[in-house]
Amino acid sequence: MIEIKKKDENTFEVEVEVGGYRTTHIVHVDDSYYKDLTDGKISKEDLIKRSFEFLLDRESNKTILSEFDLKVINRYFPTYENVMKHQV
Repeated sequence: MIEIKKKDENTFEVEVEVGGYRTTHIVHVDDSYYKDLTDGKISKEDLIKRSFEFLLDRESNKTILSEFDLKVINRYFPTYENVMKHQV
């Protein structure tokens, strides 16, 4: 389960529950990065949800950073940006 709550235009609180273990994450998404990945075709919330699905396919919700900028995912997983661009 992935729940996303908008804190402001570029900050979101994401709650993830997997196997009974719930984690909370603060995610920052700047407009230029969002537009680069999605061309504005989906909402920031949809991008974050897809990003967490991407992460959960590769790691446990317990190991996802508690606060991060969406850009850092590509540092850990170099295929991230291409996957996101092709999902839109």
